[in-house]
Amino acid sequence: MGEDIQKHSVHTLVFRSLKRTHDMFLSEEGGLPPLDPKAVSAWRSSKAKDTYGPIVELVEKQQELARKTGIPTNYPGGPLALTNKSDQDGEATQSLALMPSGIPGHQLPQSSANISAIGIPGYASGGPTNNNTQSLVSRKAPTMPKPQWHPPWKLCRVISGHIGWVRCVAVDPTNEWFCTGSADRVIKIWDLASGKLKLSLTGHVSTVRALQVSPRHPYLFSAGEDRQVKCWDLEYNKVIRHYHGHLSAVYSMALHPTIDVLVTCGRDSTARVWDMRTKANIHTLTGHTNTVASVVCQAAEPQIITSSHDSTIRLWDLAAGKSMATLTNHKKSVRAVAMHPNLYMFASASPDNIKQWKCPEGKFIQNLPGHNAILNCLAINADNVMVSGADNGSLHFWDFKTGYNFQRSQAPVQPGSMDSEAGVFAMAFDHSGSRLITAEADKTIKIYKEDDEANEETHPINWKPDLLKRRRY
Repeated sequence: MGEDIQKHSVHTLVFRSLKRTHDMFLSEEGGLPPLDPKAVSAWRSSKAKDTYGPIVELVEKQQELARKTGIPTNYPGGPLALTNKSDQDGEATQSLALMPSGIPGHQLPQSSANISAIGIPGYASGGPTNNNTQSLVSRKAPTMPKPQWHPPWKLCRVISGHIGWVRCVAVDPTNEWFCTGSADRVIKIWDLASGKLKLSLTGHVSTVRALQVSPRHPYLFSAGEDRQVKCWDLEYNKVIRHYHGHLSAVYSMALHPTIDVLVTCGRDSTARVWDMRTKANIHTLTGHTNTVASVVCQAAEPQIITSSHDSTIRLWDLAAGKSMATLTNHKKSVRAVAMHPNLYMFASASPDNIKQWKCPEGKFIQNLPGHNAILNCLAINADNVMVSGADNGSLHFWDFKTGYNFQRSQAPVQPGSMDSEAGVFAMAFDHSGSRLITAEADKTIKIYKEDDEANEETHPINWKPDLLKRRRY
């Protein structure tokens, strides 16, 4: 055998192999068998009967009826009334239901004209009247729901005390006091009912940009442009913890509602998740390519939502520390995000539009156009009132569900300030939703409340829905 192999040259062996391969592929051993024309024909006819059988029967019955009565079947007038009556009413019911209505020059036969006398159920002299009748009538165009009426909001108190721009505000969970942070580096705590100053906390060395009060501990958290994140014990009014890690100014923070976690974000393009107790940096949420301006937390997924000057919004998986989705609908920087307190939705504010989104996947719901300014903040209460505050001092009040802008206001600046100092930097509703607290550029804090004397007659809804606005991204 070994001698045989040696006798053949490589050239011969290659050609033999080539021939074997050629013969194998020529015979198409792996190919499918040819289709049987009878089987294909039977399959097609059974499929056609299954799909179009009922329609063919109706057409045949109509043609038979036309032959008996002499009414043309190709008449283009009135719609055919199709009934869904059961077979127990007999063929008379079905065939009569298929008669064209209102054909000029054709009277119904005597048998069908006196149909009520015959006693076929569900029919009167005018034709079929049962609820199952489906008439091929054009449907009404979809209408937008009318907005809920909200009373207008009016300025009820102006509090001055800071000597710098007021940059952030947070309300105590007991609804007794609220705190503000300012460019004067001081955190001030105010009585909500009277507006009196209760306490000043000093410790930051630059503008205080974010405040949060814990509902589960006697703690106040603050962050600022000095890159510091502090935890204050409100029983001793002292700083008890520092959270180190941000590489630049911290602009926003949020507390998780059910676990002891703090989320901060800022100019280093990251959001950082901190263990409140151990001060450990659990996750650094990276992905934004510019300043992260706002962060909110909720108990359900997505547990963290951030918005950035890179004009995107990101939804984060807290357990994995990774981005679940990136929403790129905005064209300009998104400075504010707010969760709805009851609905599983959130809103985002940008100079191009305010947009509403549905959790958990971040499905776009609608645009709220009209507030053409640099929007710094958003707030939403349980009565579906959403407020947007802008750099030019304008406030717009919206009905959250329909996107109706029911009020626009411009607060006057504090006496002695220039008009250019009108600017709303932060806002928050108190926990009852009846007071709106705004932090402003004229160094004041303004409190708004609903106008008790207003009603639907004095302030009617001027609702002109734009059906196309929902489709514009």
